[in-house]
Amino acid sequence: MNFSDELKNFSNRIEHLKDNISTEEATKTSMVLPFFQLLGYDVFNPLEFVPEYTADTGTKKGEKVDYAIIQDNVPSMIIEVKPVNMELNNKHINQLFRYFTVTKARFGILTNGIIYRFYSDLEETNKMDLMPFMEIDLLNLKPHAIKELNKFQKENFNIKEILNSASELKYTSLLKAAIKEQFNEPSEQFVRALIKNIYTGTKTQAVIDRFKELTRTAINDYISDLLNEKLQSVLAGD
Repeated sequence: MNFSDELKNFSNRIEHLKDNISTEEATKTSMVLPFFQLLGYDVFNPLEFVPEYTADTGTKKGEKVDYAIIQDNVPSMIIEVKPVNMELNNKHINQLFRYFTVTKARFGILTNGIIYRFYSDLEETNKMDLMPFMEIDLLNLKPHAIKELNKFQKENFNIKEILNSASELKYTSLLKAAIKEQFNEPSEQFVRALIKNIYTGTKTQAVIDRFKELTRTAINDYISDLLNEKLQSVLAGD
């Protein structure tokens, strides 16, 4: 069975488990540890996969991140886990940020057992970015996500190669989110840019509001036409 099929089987497993799990510990043992086993790590080897890894921050002692993956005696990844029924938020990101700063890890992972957010220090060395360069939803696996997650398998793991593609992943993701936002609710600035050479009259607020609706309709029509063209091409065997 290949990695993609294994992931899909695992996705089906957690779909059935998630409603019966309510605590962080249960999330760890039933969802997170099996996930990293799937990636090829020996989660029962404390020389490779360390639970409660010490990450003291400043004057705060006894701070521990849930797990650290060790490579050449140095943490390569740190993992902070929250309960499966908890939505990941800024408080959790800030917690991981503190841990990342005081370890030598190049990757920080925040997860609730379903959503996995991958962070690094792409913008400033040793300072974790507040935006993840990749987010994986195990209940909504996309082909490109499986391809990128494959790089985090133990047998494939290469820090330099991942970092080389991480920046592109991060900004592509942000651009997709920005495009989606404009498609759903075109901003005035976006509409003005589009109609600059289309509408020669005075661009009053009433005109902008009218073109917002027209822009939304045009976007939906364009996407529909594009999908129909691709479908016809597939049916025609092109």
